[in-house]
Amino acid sequence: GHGTHVASTAAGVAVRKASYYDGLAAGTARGGSESARIAVYKVCQHGDCPDWLLLGAFDDAIADGVHVISLSLGSDNSGDFLRDPQALGAFHAVEHGITVVCAGGNSGPRPSTISNDAPWIITVGASTVDRAFESNILLGGGQVVKVYFFFSSSKKIYVIYFFNKCN
Repeated sequence: GHGTHVASTAAGVAVRKASYYDGLAAGTARGGSESARIAVYKVCQHGDCPDWLLLGAFDDAIADGVHVISLSLGSDNSGDFLRDPQALGAFHAVEHGITVVCAGGNSGPRPSTISNDAPWIITVGASTVDRAFESNILLGGGQVVKVYFFFSSSKKIYVIYFFNKCN
């Protein structure tokens, strides 16, 4: 699931000859730190994520000496930091020198729909476009066309091109 993906992004070992969409961006894929160790704390059961499990997981992570907490849960109490268990747990962790990174939620893209917006949390999110690759194509007569390839989750490829000369 999502947590496994995030863990592999943070600490995945090198995978040679990796590519996206039939060889595009071919190379070696690896996590941010191959030597990182992952600690996992279960905070949700049967679709419910009770506050006591979440706060207990923060306490366990602090006691275990983790360096970074990545939390992929949204919050219904955004902005009300005294009632938001994620904000409270994150504050406690930050007080112990732990970096806390949280998901921005899935309610956008509308104004004021981000969650986990406490100033001590690094909040991250994704755009609606999965990936873009830029390339220059040299045409006859020396004209250069800048091309952008965008891939969507529906497996469609969108190509945007500009007929301006590139420097």
